[in-house]
Amino acid sequence: MKKIFLLIILAVLIARSFAQIYIAKTCEINFFSASPVENIAAVNKVSKPLLNTATGDLQLKIVMTAFIFEKPLMQEHFNENYMESEKFPNAFFKGKINEKIDYTKDGEYKVTVSGKLTIHGVEKDRTIEGVLTVKGHVIILSSTFKVVFADHDIKIPSLQAAVIPADTEIKFNAILEPFKKN
Repeated sequence: MKKIFLLIILAVLIARSFAQIYIAKTCEINFFSASPVENIAAVNKVSKPLLNTATGDLQLKIVMTAFIFEKPLMQEHFNENYMESEKFPNAFFKGKINEKIDYTKDGEYKVTVSGKLTIHGVEKDRTIEGVLTVKGHVIILSSTFKVVFADHDIKIPSLQAAVIPADTEIKFNAILEPFKKN
């Protein structure tokens, strides 16, 4: 009888811990850089951020080759010349939401997330502003911020420095739902 009682308690604790983990149903990461010759834009729709609502921990792995450009040649240059995607296939963000959020109440909350952003193998401390929206059992995360290429040792050839900006604007939007173990 004690064993059955302990198993029931363990099952409830495990179920509660999974209920606090949210995973992206959809996630879109866009970047855009205005250039005098040609604007540079791409979108990545395969990332799956994880959010632990109990701790505020947020994690994201971004596959660099999943950024899609309008022009295949731009995509090739991005992966081979700038991001060196064979050597650095992923970017990562691991951080924590600084504000306390009541995830049981629908609403829109301005938040900051502090953590480590790793791009091109270079890790930088970042605090990123965004909006967290709670709608029922869904959490929407959105943010717009800049990434400076030099901060992550991304080299722009001197011949192209006049037409390629020193930074890019990142737009992040993700819809997360409770993680359900199959």
